[in-house]
Amino acid sequence: MSIRFGISAALTTPFTASLAVDVPRLLDHAARVLEKGCDGVTFFGTTGEGPSLSQAEKAATLNSALIGGLDPACITLGVGAPALDDAVAQALVGLRGGVRQFLVMPPYYFKGVSQDGLFEWYAGFLERIVALDARVIFYHIPQVTGVALTPELLMRLRAQFGPMAAGIKDSSGDWEGTRAFLDMKDMMVLVGDERHLGRAAALGAAGAISGMANLFPEVLARVLETGRANPGLDALVDALVAHPVTPAVKALVGVLHDGGAGADIWARVRPPLEPTPTPVTSALADLARAVR
Repeated sequence: MSIRFGISAALTTPFTASLAVDVPRLLDHAARVLEKGCDGVTFFGTTGEGPSLSQAEKAATLNSALIGGLDPACITLGVGAPALDDAVAQALVGLRGGVRQFLVMPPYYFKGVSQDGLFEWYAGFLERIVALDARVIFYHIPQVTGVALTPELLMRLRAQFGPMAAGIKDSSGDWEGTRAFLDMKDMMVLVGDERHLGRAAALGAAGAISGMANLFPEVLARVLETGRANPGLDALVDALVAHPVTPAVKALVGVLHDGGAGADIWARVRPPLEPTPTPVTSALADLARAVR
């Protein structure tokens, strides 16, 4: 597709010692990745521990970001709730603040649901916000949600809702599946697995919502621009996915971008996640420094 989305950092969420959202540190981090080459930022996705944050926390954090001057046009807001009313309520908080772009998980509790059932859920979501100039990116991460999306489902939503059904973020890590999504001519395909970004870009991918963009915005931007992989980045991702990814990304942000002084802060995660062991962080940091 000809539309360019660019690189959006799937922001990781720092916590205070009491595991409250460390809003000033989060907003400083958002400003940093935008300055270093990201086209936008995504709040409350998987890397941001969105499912571990209450709706009140998400609303307060987003409000602080907007009051602090973050342009709502650069924000993609993560939405995730099995209950349709809860998902709509999350989107409405963003819409009231001027955010128009949403990354929406499928209803993830019940497994083995049909594509018809998923269509009805997503259609219900879109119908509730259709008059509000929103743009929805559907989130395909079946290894986490247990719910898979298909090109046929997305094209059906596109046929009914037009450009509002804007695209898909494919974080499955399955290249053949990504390739099938890239055959859709009217929807953006955003890559979640950075190892696939180069070849996906060469086939028309619009960009990425990327956990690695917390660390290397300029590297991801170059991969998207050239359609060529970065071997050092691929090696880091290969090593990183052998561990729980979200804590590992957070730990690397602390080591690489907070001067080391914030390493203990960034290592904090909410249960049921656990911090990445220090030896693992050190080994990953060595690989990350080679990328830089």
